[in-house]
Amino acid sequence: MSEKFLTDGEIDSSPIQNLTVAVIGYGSQGRSHALNLRDSGVNVVVGQRPGHGFEQAVKDGFSPVSIAAASAQGDLIALLLPDEIHREVFQEMIKPQMSPGNMLLTCHGFSLLYGQIDLPARVCAVLVAPKAAGHRVRSAYTEGGGVPCLVAPGPSADQAALKVALAYAKGLGGGRAGVLMTTIAEETETDLFGEQAVLCGGVSALVKAGFETLVEAGYQHEVAYFECVHELKLVVDLLYQGGLAYMRDHISNTAEYGDYSRGNRVINDAVRMSLREILDEIQSGQFAQEWLQENRAGCTEFQQMRNREQQLLIEQVGQDIVRLGQ
Repeated sequence: MSEKFLTDGEIDSSPIQNLTVAVIGYGSQGRSHALNLRDSGVNVVVGQRPGHGFEQAVKDGFSPVSIAAASAQGDLIALLLPDEIHREVFQEMIKPQMSPGNMLLTCHGFSLLYGQIDLPARVCAVLVAPKAAGHRVRSAYTEGGGVPCLVAPGPSADQAALKVALAYAKGLGGGRAGVLMTTIAEETETDLFGEQAVLCGGVSALVKAGFETLVEAGYQHEVAYFECVHELKLVVDLLYQGGLAYMRDHISNTAEYGDYSRGNRVINDAVRMSLREILDEIQSGQFAQEWLQENRAGCTEFQQMRNREQQLLIEQVGQDIVRLGQ
């Protein structure tokens, strides 16, 4: 473990033990935060609108209340709803209930960095960002481990607030894997870049391009799908377990040579320039403005893009293969 990372033995749990944490939103992250914190001895109240999340919270043994009611009860209010609705929910349901000394916590810095949260006087904000999807935050905890967490001070946060944030991260299980201090800008900008250029946008575009290249060359759709989609998991699992060298140690020499000799032809100087442009758009706030405007306009273009992607041949082939395996 790098000396930059804090672990359980270095993090004091007490700053959060006498607080009530209001978890706002019982989706993927909200559910995992609420359950892990409760199992760590923290007093949790869930704020959730009626619907699936509300019903799931009841099944999990919580007595969910309205967002406003939970916010009124919470000393620390964890806003775990989608970024694009933070402004509306905070202004209308959370801010009127906050008192001096309360704290706001988010698990992504988007709304803090891009001015979507207008904090009242004597209320500070902090960031605790688990580096995994919500279901993994929970499963790692129940397995006796955890996922790494990033922690950062937000507006008006002092050392006492940071100690609360660190205790929160420990309560999630983050101290078992390592907690790293960062800034709101660093977490937000790197997270958005990772999603757009590598994890979601980059991988999705590469998978589609590879599949389409093989299909256009006359290969069977199913074989192309296995090669460009199914086997991706095998490589990603190896990367996750030990990094690039570990992955290369577990593939054939033929595959490793192809990696070294052909990879830079896929990610060439033109692609690297595009990556830099994507990062520039994030750092300037252009992407955030575009995404927020899309939401204000009713997400029409977003839905059109989603619908187009769902009609692609690669999706149809994938669904056929999934059905065969069921």
